[in-house]
Amino acid sequence: MSIRVGDRIPEVTLKRIRDGIETLDTRALFQGRKVVMFAVPGAFTPTCSAQHLPGYVTRFAEFRQRGIEVYCMAVNDPFVMNAWGKDQNVPDGLLMLSDGNGDFSRALDLQQDASASGMGTRSRRFALYVEDGTVRGAWVDAPGAFEVSSADHVLQQLPA
Repeated sequence: MSIRVGDRIPEVTLKRIRDGIETLDTRALFQGRKVVMFAVPGAFTPTCSAQHLPGYVTRFAEFRQRGIEVYCMAVNDPFVMNAWGKDQNVPDGLLMLSDGNGDFSRALDLQQDASASGMGTRSRRFALYVEDGTVRGAWVDAPGAFEVSSADHVLQQLPA
């Protein structure tokens, strides 16, 4: 069953590039914080690059003004996520996280089979609002859709 409001974030590791590859434990990433994590099926893919990530880049300051951190995740390697962040002019503080083996997507039960497009198993398109490791909001788009996980929609759903 997919992660739901009230569930705790599963403990796995994600990666990112800083001074080399950095391994991040999800418990540490979410503990004591308010976070919106959104996931995309793939870096440099059309909807993800033209709409999904740019929406969060544009609205990043609004999330931060509410005391909310923003994390972007995809089943891509950390080097691809780093390059995509640079390409998209992602601001400092918006974390570009790699779920390279899909462990987190599987733990959330939000994976999808994109083999027909030659992409293997990927994450579904979703956004989670997490307070201190507990999911307080979950928006999962239908396959092929981009609606409820957008920055605009998530901002409208969050407490003021």
